[in-house]
Amino acid sequence: MKTLKLIIACLFVSAYSFANISSTEKDALLALYNSTNGDKWNVTWDITTDVNTWHGIQVENNEIVEINLQFNNLQGTLPTEIGNLTSLRKMNLGFNKLTGQLPTTLQNLKELKSLELFMNGFEGNIPSELGSLKNLESLKLYSNRLSGTIPESLMELTNLKELLLGSNFLTGTIPNQIYALSKLEKLSLMDNKMEGEIPVELAQLENLQELLLSTNQFTGDLPSEFMSLTNLNTIMVSDNNLNTDFTTFSGNNPPDLIFLELQNQNATATMDLEKE
Repeated sequence: MKTLKLIIACLFVSAYSFANISSTEKDALLALYNSTNGDKWNVTWDITTDVNTWHGIQVENNEIVEINLQFNNLQGTLPTEIGNLTSLRKMNLGFNKLTGQLPTTLQNLKELKSLELFMNGFEGNIPSELGSLKNLESLKLYSNRLSGTIPESLMELTNLKELLLGSNFLTGTIPNQIYALSKLEKLSLMDNKMEGEIPVELAQLENLQELLLSTNQFTGDLPSEFMSLTNLNTIMVSDNNLNTDFTTFSGNNPPDLIFLELQNQNATATMDLEKE
């Protein structure tokens, strides 16, 4: 009799444990598993067990709050059902083999603070819908095959600290509204096909520490206003079509080094005029 009661109790606990995660969220995880060849992952899921035991999944208050499956051999596409994980605060699927377009349903993840999809094979445009993720602090989409322009809607992500879009096939110019990202610390657009002048509005980003714009088709001059960026410790603008070839600056006082380069540029121009 005691054994029977123990079995019933265990079954009740097991059923209750499974019931803690909503069927909508569990189905979203299963959609991710099925669309990315989950049985071939480096560390796979036993989908017959409790979601709490699944590799890379963090649960709080019966809700999925984190997915961390980087370096796990995910192959396939990101399913639209991913947008049903509305309590998600962090998603890291970096260093995998994901392809296809980024689903617009990502806009439903209003609690998301970090979206890391770097080092994959995503293609197509960056969805403008990502601009609705107002809590986002880190957006890492570098080293994919993304194309098109940077959506102006991303300039509404005023909590962003990291915007890393390098090593894609992005075109167009840097939006002048970039100044709205007042908390930005790291901006990388390097190794794309972007053009136009480097906007002076970047100098309004007082918290900026890293500015990586090398290997594009930017033209014009490097704004002298960058000298006011006292927190800037790394700047890369080489391999563009700027009027002056700047070296990569990294250290404690890059604005001072920029100032020296700009001084040298002005001095050279003055000497050329005197020669004429």
